[in-house]
Amino acid sequence: MTTALHDYWRSSASYRVRIALNLKGIAYERVPVDLVAGEQRSPAHLALNPQGLVPALEIDGLVLTQSLAIIDYLDETRPEPPLLPPHPMARARVRALSQAIASEIHPIANLRTLKRVEALAGPEARAAWNRDTIASGLDAFEALLDHPAFTGRFCHGHAPTMADCTLIPQLYNAARWDVPFDHLPRISAVAENCAALPAFAQAHPDRFDPHKTQAVGPRR
Repeated sequence: MTTALHDYWRSSASYRVRIALNLKGIAYERVPVDLVAGEQRSPAHLALNPQGLVPALEIDGLVLTQSLAIIDYLDETRPEPPLLPPHPMARARVRALSQAIASEIHPIANLRTLKRVEALAGPEARAAWNRDTIASGLDAFEALLDHPAFTGRFCHGHAPTMADCTLIPQLYNAARWDVPFDHLPRISAVAENCAALPAFAQAHPDRFDPHKTQAVGPRR
């Protein structure tokens, strides 16, 4: 049974799932959904995800939505390599780091919110809103990385976790909006170490043509 990821090439939520699939070595077919063109509101996509959002992952005869829930499912059904640590406290920390971006930065800096800000106050307000949101969110994330399990390599421990899958797409957005983070040493170290791994590099949005469906093999 084919695993299919319905995503938009620049969607940070989709980017998270691409990284996780690559880390797990799961082959998948990418089905692009053009958010700018409004394809997420098509009857076909709404049948997959009534929220009209990406990503949606078809796997194991299921349709899964919400990026962190998808990563949780992948970790529970395909535990190697683990994206959540075994100890409950450590798992809570990794989930908190992930939510600090997925629940705090992302919702007020996504396309729908930015369009609404621009409609109310203009393009300059949209840009200022997004830069302030990303910058303050990354400052807080840097502080959250000050914990005993931060080794200077990844967000928690010596291997990538769900938190790294969530951070790296947000840094891509920061770069797009000219939000610097080189003054944040922990985040910068994590970014450098993740960039050296093929699973992250091969999930990068710049690798994907937004107008083509392509098969993507295991990324190990």
